[in-house]
Amino acid sequence: MEYAGCAMVSRQGALLTKLTLIGLVICCLPFSLAAQTLPSALATPKQIRDMLVQRIDVEHKATAIVVGLISKHGREIISYGKFDRDDPRVPDGETIFEIGSVTKLFTALLLSDMALRGEVNLNDPVAKYVPPSVHVPTRNGKQITLLDLATHHSGLPREPAHSNQSYTLEDMYQFLNGYQLTRDPGAQYEYSNFGVGLLGQILAKRAGTDYESLLRTRITGPLQMDHTAMRLTPEMQAHLAPGRNGQHRSFAVPVLALAPAGAIRSDVDDMFIFLAANMGLIRTPLLPAMKNMLSVRRQAGPGTQIALGWHILHGQNELVCHNGTTYGYHAFVGFEPHRKVGVVVLSNSNESIDDIAERVLEYPVTVPLELQ
Repeated sequence: MEYAGCAMVSRQGALLTKLTLIGLVICCLPFSLAAQTLPSALATPKQIRDMLVQRIDVEHKATAIVVGLISKHGREIISYGKFDRDDPRVPDGETIFEIGSVTKLFTALLLSDMALRGEVNLNDPVAKYVPPSVHVPTRNGKQITLLDLATHHSGLPREPAHSNQSYTLEDMYQFLNGYQLTRDPGAQYEYSNFGVGLLGQILAKRAGTDYESLLRTRITGPLQMDHTAMRLTPEMQAHLAPGRNGQHRSFAVPVLALAPAGAIRSDVDDMFIFLAANMGLIRTPLLPAMKNMLSVRRQAGPGTQIALGWHILHGQNELVCHNGTTYGYHAFVGFEPHRKVGVVVLSNSNESIDDIAERVLEYPVTVPLELQ
């Protein structure tokens, strides 16, 4: 196993070229970063590497982990491990992982962008966007809105009953027809993969396309996030670190209709673009929609708020974040708006790596992160 820190000048240069080509304004963001330029409050590359060695070599909880740090001073990638027991390739910024529920940030960004374009309204009832034959449950005269779906306040359950790998939009509609709400829409936070899956399907239907095409047209295409998609391109497949569920290889595939809640794959290089855009380190046409995502907040528990997609944890500083788990991967992405520092951690194991992200940022998180 090898340590892959900043020995990636060609990849960093390629990313800088990519950002320049799409007309992004880069403010003091060199893409080759010496460790001493990191903000002093962050963990050092050596400390991060030691965490990864512990997690992989001692605890055997993954075979490949990539950590990315980004700030106004630059960016750093620290990785450790190998693709698989029989594949000695060292993971790096181009290694592909499933990002699970981090997908929800992209779905929420689509909602925010479409709302600013006037294509939808956050307070529109879900019933407006489904066929007349579909009965969207209500309670005490209150309807579920698009905002309720995006902020996990719909009253819909975490998962639909009897979902499987071929779960369709028609199955979603059938579930809605038979479900009775146990609380009023908008009354309380309850994390719902079903709700965000439904939201993504509604947005795609409103735009006259499918979810993956909408994602590519509105987000990954304009940002040139070429290694971020639900379906693996041949190049992405070649760079995919096989997922692991415990000690076993994972071969799970996305649940079709629920894909907007957790089916995206990506790499650290692309997630740097996404983070930099959300942090305002680069200027993109999506900046207004990204700012709009954080302007809408509801309570999500003690010390935690929910915006459009993003969860905001309140400690010494605000931490804006989301994590995700699939059958064989775990992901974390987050940033502190005040310090303008961000972190991406991607792992090819379903074991949580949230604690690594928190320690990297030296963030005293007291709220458990159970957002997958």
